[in-house]
Amino acid sequence: MTTPDRALIEAVQTNCHIADAAHAADMTLCIYLLQMREFYRWESGLAPLQPMAREAVGAWLSAREALWDGLEGQGWRALPLSGGCIDPFDVEPINAVLLPQGLVYGAGYTAPGRASFFLAALESAQPRDGVLVRVSGREFARGLSSPPAALQDGTIYLRQESLQRWLWEKYEAWTLRRPEGAFKRALDAHGYAVEGEQAVTRMVQWQAETLILHELGEAQAAGLLGADWSVMRQGLDDRRTELHVRAARDLLADCRVTLPTLLQRQHEASLHFWFANFEGLRAELAPGLERAYAAYGAGDGGKALASACSQGAVHWQAVCAQVLALHSTLGAAAQPHIRKLLESPSIRQA
Repeated sequence: MTTPDRALIEAVQTNCHIADAAHAADMTLCIYLLQMREFYRWESGLAPLQPMAREAVGAWLSAREALWDGLEGQGWRALPLSGGCIDPFDVEPINAVLLPQGLVYGAGYTAPGRASFFLAALESAQPRDGVLVRVSGREFARGLSSPPAALQDGTIYLRQESLQRWLWEKYEAWTLRRPEGAFKRALDAHGYAVEGEQAVTRMVQWQAETLILHELGEAQAAGLLGADWSVMRQGLDDRRTELHVRAARDLLADCRVTLPTLLQRQHEASLHFWFANFEGLRAELAPGLERAYAAYGAGDGGKALASACSQGAVHWQAVCAQVLALHSTLGAAAQPHIRKLLESPSIRQA
């Protein structure tokens, strides 16, 4: 494995810090503290579940917030490559240099105005259903929020280290009370009752495919909705509206691809995993999926889920089309109308 040049790592990490300085305060306190704990572990080279010294974490937290204060409002750093400097959002020219070295770089916007960057070791790159999938391993630079999978400009980036750390953090939180539910069923389906924490390792290995399926669904949704969807989304400046818009498209992707594929494969462990992460606005917008999952658990063989997915694929495409119609008609003035539409009980998938 090639180790990147130190100047490159520092430039990418600085851009990560600048992005965090702009948006870390937007999180709820609970999410902020959870993500900071995981970020400290990564930056300190601590293994998942490894105990952390309270005083060391406190000192690091103060130093990190001071660093962000000093970087807030600064411009992005160009990346030192090929004897020159490249704009950090010129992802493909950057990867043209890095991929032959066994490295991969990602940059883009996870939400309007919210940039994300990472630099990692490349594990594999192969096409699937007309989409290039790049899988990375060890990460050399990353931000506070490190989504384990993303679709950027027609390429899927699967970040295995981020997936591993996210799942171990989720497992650690579950052990505080060990509640019944989809996550417990997912653990059991991965062998938890017999092998304990080895089930989490197996979950990391198996569920990378579930994340890829979602991103393939996102690619299909992008083809259905067209370029106007990205234009509309980037123009949103209300966080709640943006979250609703994202949830609607996520549901379209999962009802078209993720869930039908898992049902077809009869992959029970992956279905439990998907529903262990079915929460927030997606669960609020599609309560019918939760009821169909309950029927699956009761032994209906997935009939209710298959029906809910079929209905959901049509429903959420229609809802997304209504969003686009509002944007086409009203332009920048469409945002409150989009929010009203997506908050209306009438558009929920019952």
